[in-house]
Amino acid sequence: MKLKIKKFEEHSNNLRKIILDVYLKNGGHLSTSFSCIEILVTLHFGGFIKISKKNYKSKNRNIFILSKGHAEIAYYSLMHKLGVLSNDILFNNNKTKKKITLGGHVDHKVPGVELTTGSLGHGLGFAAGISLAKKKNKKKYKQFVLLGDAECTEGSIWETALFASYHKLNNLIAIVDRNNIGALDYLSNFTSIEPFKKKWESFGWYVQEVDGHSISSLLKAYDKCKKSNKPNIIIAKTTKGKGIKLLENSPIWHVKKLEDRNDILQAKKELEK
Repeated sequence: MKLKIKKFEEHSNNLRKIILDVYLKNGGHLSTSFSCIEILVTLHFGGFIKISKKNYKSKNRNIFILSKGHAEIAYYSLMHKLGVLSNDILFNNNKTKKKITLGGHVDHKVPGVELTTGSLGHGLGFAAGISLAKKKNKKKYKQFVLLGDAECTEGSIWETALFASYHKLNNLIAIVDRNNIGALDYLSNFTSIEPFKKKWESFGWYVQEVDGHSISSLLKAYDKCKKSNKPNIIIAKTTKGKGIKLLENSPIWHVKKLEDRNDILQAKKELEK
């Protein structure tokens, strides 16, 4: 287990390096991509989501939906690491006849992406619909969806929470990237979603709270969902911008460009540790 955790930590750090390289060439949302890395790595390298260049169009497998679509660099870099996206596509150097341009939010036209998101609040409902269909068709596949905590102020999230509980969708696993920042401000400055855990429990969900940067905690949480007879939600406590001190827990870096040469050199140095 220790060797697996160490390997996953290496994957996480390498992914952050790729994300930074992509960001420096093409821009995008850097800090929000860094907060969810361990969540993505444990899901995709831990065997819960098995996606490849050969099977990404298949629906006969567990699927993942990135509802917080502004973490686009993280997901596209992950798809590149898994062999779904080429290096040319990742860096928008694609010169093939069927040109694929990666934008600022994930797009279903890009290989490996299930749903176009970025307008928040839709991913959970989409995943719940698939979960109900799979359950009715007696398919054992699971649907995983990653939400942002500010996204959980959307009414559509709580409508889906009721829907999923009513239909006992235990094949639905939601993960919340709980970094306490919504775009340009701390969540507590403009709204309140507390008591967050109790709210989900009151809606009939099986709720776990974990350290969202702890590989072992995330793996254990995913495993516990297998025994649940309710829809599942993992509240993963994270730090926005995790990995680069300048970015960590600072709302301004949601849009502010990392362009100062010394800041860039320092960021790269921190990721080399």
